[in-house]
Amino acid sequence: MKGFESLLIEEIPALRRYARALCRDFSQADDLVQECLVRAVSRRRLWSRGRGLRPWLFTLLHNLFVDGLRRHDALRVGEEIDVDSFASGADEAAELLATLSDFEQALHGLSTEQREVLVLVGVEQLSYRQVAKVTDVPIGTVMSRLARARERLATSLEGEIKLTNIKRVK
Repeated sequence: MKGFESLLIEEIPALRRYARALCRDFSQADDLVQECLVRAVSRRRLWSRGRGLRPWLFTLLHNLFVDGLRRHDALRVGEEIDVDSFASGADEAAELLATLSDFEQALHGLSTEQREVLVLVGVEQLSYRQVAKVTDVPIGTVMSRLARARERLATSLEGEIKLTNIKRVK
């Protein structure tokens, strides 16, 4: 049976993906992951094997992120992908990078709540119930946010709207 530290190390790539989706800045995401790992090690007695390490870590990471937002009261905008610096003359590579850049821009155009649910379900393969626990919202809210995120992402990638300037009017 693997020890806590070994299981923790296996989850680092997933934590980094989730943190990058939340922060939109690689160095800030790495700092968030490091803080999450420190917190996990210092509170390892609170985790039980039957509970699942990944959802527990994602909950820690999510709470640290939200606490950081409250402290700093704003998100920092990450760096844009410079397609020209990566495209080395190969048309396929340039097209792929342009598509990835468009996707990244559309993903970061989503609200934080929609983006985190989309990443946790679509990339990290967590169940709706697990995502609800991580984000501390009802399952119905998770499903609603996911549906809206998928719809807005698809619409943005089709070029019908710009996500960065959308404001909700009540």
